[in-house]
Amino acid sequence: MNDEEEDRKVLDKIMELMPPQAGLTKDGIEFEGPDIAVYVKDVSYVYSDERIIRNISAAIKKRIIVRSDPSSLMDKDEALKKILSIIPAEAGVSDEGIKFVEEFSQVYIEAQKPGLVIGKAGGTLIKIITETHWVPKVLRTPTMNSDVIKGVRQLTYKESEFRKRFLTTIGKKINRPFVRSEWLKATALGGFKEVGRSSLLLETNRSKIVIDCGISPEPGIKGVEANAGENKAFPYLDSANITINDIDAVVLTHGHMDHMGFVPYLFKFGYTGPVYCTPPTKDLAALLLYDYTRLVQKAGGTPLYGEKDIKAMLMHMVTRDYGEVTNVTDEIKLTYHNAGHILGSGVVHLHVGEGMYNIVHTGDMKFGFTRLFEQADTRYPRIDALFIESTYGGARDITQDRQQAEIDLMDSIKRTVEGGGKVLIPLFAVGRSQEVMMVMENYMVSSPQYKLGVPVFLDGMILEASAIHTAYPEYLKAGLRHRILSNNSPFESEIFEVAKGERSEIVDKGPSVILASGGMMNGGASLEYFKLLAEDPKNMIIFVGFNSAGSFGRRLQNGLAETALPGEDGRMMPIKVNMQVKTVEGFSGHSDRKQLLSFMDHLRPGARKVYTMHGEESKCEDLARTIANRFRIEARSPMNLDTIRFR
Repeated sequence: MNDEEEDRKVLDKIMELMPPQAGLTKDGIEFEGPDIAVYVKDVSYVYSDERIIRNISAAIKKRIIVRSDPSSLMDKDEALKKILSIIPAEAGVSDEGIKFVEEFSQVYIEAQKPGLVIGKAGGTLIKIITETHWVPKVLRTPTMNSDVIKGVRQLTYKESEFRKRFLTTIGKKINRPFVRSEWLKATALGGFKEVGRSSLLLETNRSKIVIDCGISPEPGIKGVEANAGENKAFPYLDSANITINDIDAVVLTHGHMDHMGFVPYLFKFGYTGPVYCTPPTKDLAALLLYDYTRLVQKAGGTPLYGEKDIKAMLMHMVTRDYGEVTNVTDEIKLTYHNAGHILGSGVVHLHVGEGMYNIVHTGDMKFGFTRLFEQADTRYPRIDALFIESTYGGARDITQDRQQAEIDLMDSIKRTVEGGGKVLIPLFAVGRSQEVMMVMENYMVSSPQYKLGVPVFLDGMILEASAIHTAYPEYLKAGLRHRILSNNSPFESEIFEVAKGERSEIVDKGPSVILASGGMMNGGASLEYFKLLAEDPKNMIIFVGFNSAGSFGRRLQNGLAETALPGEDGRMMPIKVNMQVKTVEGFSGHSDRKQLLSFMDHLRPGARKVYTMHGEESKCEDLARTIANRFRIEARSPMNLDTIRFR
């Protein structure tokens, strides 16, 4: 069967199952990315009976989106008035929060309380559809101001015409006739027996998918430069014997730079395909990518790419929630599952070739307690091959009890500030910052002995990252979700104070706690505070997250006594490290060895083959040996450029 015959078969099935009252015409069906868009004259008829869409989707095994034929849409000014009259005032929707996107016959509604826009059993949405024929897409307004979310959403509205063309183009490719491939293989392009530049190429003779495409976290304080000549900074894409436009799709596990930081570079050199991720990952990627370019430029370096390339990436992103099954090619289906690592992080499940093979790729994942997220999912339809992270996979990588870690952190802070010192906690803006903020808020508000009476300053991207968390409470633990929905977000607690003015002024104010972005100390706010605090023995720096082998943070952990760093004038200035250096384990967003093995124990079904990744060489090898011996399955630790043939 050729492409046209297959398309006709799908179209005929939709025409057959769509009730004639809906007013569907033959040219009202479009392939739109991994979905099928259906335009009808009477959209209210379709949405009044939820079985219609469900039955059609089940019959064609595709997700369908039903929209109004443009000719039946209410005038936008009239529709705006009607929508505002339908939505309860307490939903928190303003005129500016309603955007009409004609290309998709959609109206985006940003609300402080989306549940009131949706209504009981979707009743308010149905009323909007019935009376205006515009199909609403409801977005949550973050409880804190977020310039990133505003920018990403404005880009979506502004570039809707481009998005329509883009989705239609890839839709045709995805919906071509299925033909079983002859072989399946994976090639390690980065992040194997190392941490950084994570990337895996999955290939059949018909499809090429890149899972993650990051940069190394260890290029130095100036950041990754295009002309740096650093041969360990980027994935080995040039060795894969493919061109950029041979890639059918990029699939991202989450929004950290070592997993997605190289993707804009692909667009800079001509990639035009889709990038799949969860909705929070899109916003977090924008936050971190723009910050990367600013940091490199500030340090006098040259970023790999510019704002234009980041925008191109954002416009090509296709978002999917946990549990949604999506075709990324005609033969590969993607489903995200909760990874428990950071906001929106996903374990990737790929179903290849209608039962040919199933691959699970954990990305970074946490199978243990955190205050932010439920632990990583362990139930999958089938696992022929498992790629598992090994950041803390070594025999000695057993972190301390979490409750004890929290007490250790708070006791260290208390001793330091009572001794007249300042505490600097370098943090990844996304994930560890919010985790530590929740711990401090809990102890300082609820425990009398930890009511320190000193300011806790937030500096760098921490505030923006926290705001993004409040836009996606459905991805958070139930208790935290409830607090955000009840306007009691811990990220907006009165114990926190946004750092304003010169950092030297904050340092001069007396004892305090400073939470600063730049977890590995390779740059960012944490490094600037370190320069001001390092020589005073009353001060303390506390590490609560992973520092890669070549990072400045790891050097401090290993006892660095003296260093030289650029001052405000760019000249190198000598610094003696007299401040106390402490590491508190237990807060990592990665699983330790016990948690990794517990994850393997709980996997249902069990994996047939296991490949370790994302860890220093000894840790990857150690974890692979242990898994092989304990579970009596094939497990090994590939190195970069190794190719594994599955079929």
